[in-house]
Amino acid sequence: MARKPHVSETPATAWLKAHGVVFTEHSYEYLERGGAQHSAQVLGLDPFAVVKTLIMQDEAAKPLVVLMHGDRTVSTKNLARQIGAKSVEPCKPEVANRHSGYFVGGTSPFGLKRAMPIFVEAAVLTLPRIWINGGRRGYLVGIDPAALAGPLGAKPVECALAE
Repeated sequence: MARKPHVSETPATAWLKAHGVVFTEHSYEYLERGGAQHSAQVLGLDPFAVVKTLIMQDEAAKPLVVLMHGDRTVSTKNLARQIGAKSVEPCKPEVANRHSGYFVGGTSPFGLKRAMPIFVEAAVLTLPRIWINGGRRGYLVGIDPAALAGPLGAKPVECALAE
């Protein structure tokens, strides 16, 4: 029986194991700027169920995490209004890397370098299964989205815009 290639442990997979979250591993060839749409396409997944991890900041440059459908963008105005911020914007890649401990394109909400508030598009939590970055470029983990609201403590928001 052929075995799937195992990706060495990342801070994200260590976090998932430590919190008892069952996950499946899905490796793919990373494409610079390919994003969730690329990973969904090569893995044969619905981009709506592939969740991207975005590192953003509020007007005081305080970082936060937004988990969004792979085929949607974040309405920063709606997000700011819902979390009580004046404004929200994406962090520059080098700043996002510093906050999360991951490289952009391989950012996972699990095992972050520093604690940050985490927000999840509410509809993500209604899906039967999601695929989200496992802490390395070209590597997704499949999990039950209940792990986002449960062990991770992500707060639901409604800020999705169709791409």
